[in-house]
Amino acid sequence: MEYEEAKAKIVEALTKKLKSKSKFYFNDLSKILELKPREAKKIVNKLVEEGVLEYWSSGSTTMYGMPGTGKQASAEHED
Repeated sequence: MEYEEAKAKIVEALTKKLKSKSKFYFNDLSKILELKPREAKKIVNKLVEEGVLEYWSSGSTTMYGMPGTGKQASAEHED
C-alpha cells in the first residue's frame, strides 16, 4: 500500500468516527489499513511525524488521534 493511499484511508476512517470517539488504539489503525502490525507501525509513525496524527497517553495506554480533537483538546494548551 502506498503511503498517500494509507494516509487518505486513515484520515477518512477517523473523520467518520469522530462523532463517537476521538482516540484509537494502534490495532484499530492496523485494521483500517488492513496491514500487518510492523508495516502499519511504519505508516502510523510517519503520520505522527507529519502531524496528521498525534499520540495520546494515559500513562499506561498509548492511543492515536487527529490533532485538536477530543474532550481534552481545548484544555491541553492551557497554562
